[in-house]
Amino acid sequence: MSSSSSSSPMTAAMWMGGAILSFASMAISGREIQAELDTFELMAYRSVIGFVLICVVISFSKRGFSQVKTQKAGLHILRNVFHFTGQNLWFYGVAVIPLAQLVALEFTNPIWVALLAPLLLGERMTRARAVGALLGFIGVLIVARPGVAPLEAGHFAGLGAAVGFALNTLFTKKLMRTDTTLCVIFWMTASQTVMGFALAAPGGMTMFSAALVPWIVVVGVAGLTAHYCLTSALSHAPASVVAPMEFLRLPFIAVLGMLIYGEPLELTVFLGGAVILAGNLLNINAERRAARAAATSV
Repeated sequence: MSSSSSSSPMTAAMWMGGAILSFASMAISGREIQAELDTFELMAYRSVIGFVLICVVISFSKRGFSQVKTQKAGLHILRNVFHFTGQNLWFYGVAVIPLAQLVALEFTNPIWVALLAPLLLGERMTRARAVGALLGFIGVLIVARPGVAPLEAGHFAGLGAAVGFALNTLFTKKLMRTDTTLCVIFWMTASQTVMGFALAAPGGMTMFSAALVPWIVVVGVAGLTAHYCLTSALSHAPASVVAPMEFLRLPFIAVLGMLIYGEPLELTVFLGGAVILAGNLLNINAERRAARAAATSV
């Protein structure tokens, strides 16, 4: 049964709570891990854990490993190059700028999807998408405050991560026309394990300390649970309902950054995040109206 016919905002809110907790856990563990490991090593170990977990899930699923066969190997590789790049940039940003700033910049992901979809999926560039992109750009300026506060590499990494995640979303849409979710995740964890070790090996793989083991386990598990919870939330309520819930991730991570790392709570980050959210909601509502109009005209 679709979310549109049986919407359950309370259930969606519970799943979003799990997603927010998972994303926050991944950010904090990612920062702790980078005290010893670089982002390539982090991604390598994280992907190994994810690969083992997804293999266990597939082995117990109805279709088993037969569902990991794909006719779109090239598209899987392309998708995972962009996702791997975006994730590395995200983990780099986690380590060098306040967590709240990174999350606010990451919220531009849906706006990049709206801008790139006409180029990659042949979708029409609408007025709502253009205005949403403009609002996203204004929100980024409010968060980063160029000319007032120094722009750092972490700010560009945050935006680069959002673009990488947007491209990942678009290529995932193409893959989901033929492949299952478990197939997509299987090839994601498998390919990103290879990418992580291949890029980390030239500099020498670091053997992490025993104290780092819990953080590595957390980042590996949270990477899967975050996306599972977010997908589950979207199955129980429309995106226009779920998107504002995800905005709660900003104040949550801001408070954690203050309590754990002494990062300041900045009004501009919340204001910029709200403007970016407004741009996202504008696009979501426009897409929903267009879908409803198309359905009634059939």
